[in-house]
Amino acid sequence: MSPVLFPILLSLSLTRFVKAQRYGTLIQEIHPPLSWQKCVALGTCTAQAGKVVIDANWRRYGARTNGDTSYCYDGTWHTEFYHNEEEMNDTCGLDGIPSYSDLGVTTNGNALRLQFVTQGPQSRNVGSRVYLMADDNTYAIFKPLAQEITFDVDMSNLPCGIAADIHFAEMAADGGIAESGGWNTAGAKYGTGYCGAQCPRDGKFINGHINFNYLPPPQPPGLGGFGFCCAEMDLWQANSLSTVMKAHPCAIPGRYKCEEDECGASAPSGIRYDGVCDPDGCDFNPYRMGKTSFYGSGKTVDTTKKLTVVTQFVTSGGTPTGSLVEIRRKYVQNGLTISNSVVNVPNGAAFDSITSNYCSQQKTAFTDEKSFQARGGLGGLAEAFKRGMVLVLSIYDDPDAHMLWLDGPYPPSANPNSPGVTRGICAATTGVPADVEAMYPNSSVTISNIKFGPIGSTI
Repeated sequence: MSPVLFPILLSLSLTRFVKAQRYGTLIQEIHPPLSWQKCVALGTCTAQAGKVVIDANWRRYGARTNGDTSYCYDGTWHTEFYHNEEEMNDTCGLDGIPSYSDLGVTTNGNALRLQFVTQGPQSRNVGSRVYLMADDNTYAIFKPLAQEITFDVDMSNLPCGIAADIHFAEMAADGGIAESGGWNTAGAKYGTGYCGAQCPRDGKFINGHINFNYLPPPQPPGLGGFGFCCAEMDLWQANSLSTVMKAHPCAIPGRYKCEEDECGASAPSGIRYDGVCDPDGCDFNPYRMGKTSFYGSGKTVDTTKKLTVVTQFVTSGGTPTGSLVEIRRKYVQNGLTISNSVVNVPNGAAFDSITSNYCSQQKTAFTDEKSFQARGGLGGLAEAFKRGMVLVLSIYDDPDAHMLWLDGPYPPSANPNSPGVTRGICAATTGVPADVEAMYPNSSVTISNIKFGPIGSTI
């Protein structure tokens, strides 16, 4: 069957339920353990027997039976072998991971290490994205209002162009099984259901359905016709040179399957601000805000040494039912508490946290699109927090913007002396994936000692 005809038959097949997105039976899935702590008061924390699972995109999707080793997807959807989506789902499944270490993912007690590039027995792997689990079939769910999350990170081995990313995303606890209408039976156990404020289009499946790329060339390989959107709170996007904290609300509750311009950041047209989510976020990057000596090697927060990051979600009245009014940050290093940098918005006030006023003044000063406010601002994000968030941990490079939005001049064509353009010390020529993958394959981040509880309870 011609791949051109497959989307037509696929769309017809969606009108009736036959088979679901399945998991394979060839390789058993065993999740690496990762202990973390749930706190109720300072000094009163309980260890949680957590685990991590790698995203479904890192898995073989192929024949489910022992006698057939063919792939249903190997960077290309082999739609020519199947009459419709039901037949593909009946034949194919997501496999377990033979060895997480082959993908650069290792755990030890309460520590998770993510290595940038690894060479497995059959293929080379770049980057990873894992989710914290409550048990083998369910993601751990966090409701951050009036709470704080604390973790230790070692950033010393992350150069320009490579980032560690720890964020909350409003994913479904079961990985999307219930919302799929029976199409997804793999679920959280196999790392399904990722969504974000960039409305990523690189997921192989959305709500259990194949995310086939029916779009004409020159669409990038690996991108499907649909994206999957949800609110996102970027706790820690960083390398050894720069760091940023971002809040991304969405105009829709829960998870949303988008197409065309409503995908915003991932829209095929490139029209960024017509989407359902805020793609830019309200960001707090000390370097971008003029505090160039605060974070980095040998600076106030010294990235040559392990550090503790604390993020607090302050509400009116101090209760989980109050309105989200402030997102605070502090650090602990060498036994000393380091307050977040106090930054001065050009022609505005001084701030040391994310507030509605900060976001408004910063967007105005930098002439940035006010998509944060248009998509609900802190109030919109708070509604997602009430519904619950999944903790996402990853390491990656950036084919699209070379990570310059984090650690260099962005956009690179802009005057680096203009307010808000320069976000770190990295040059505009850095961050090219082919370069960083060849030069720094052993780059890594170690994340440890994750704690979550009421403000003041974790440290």
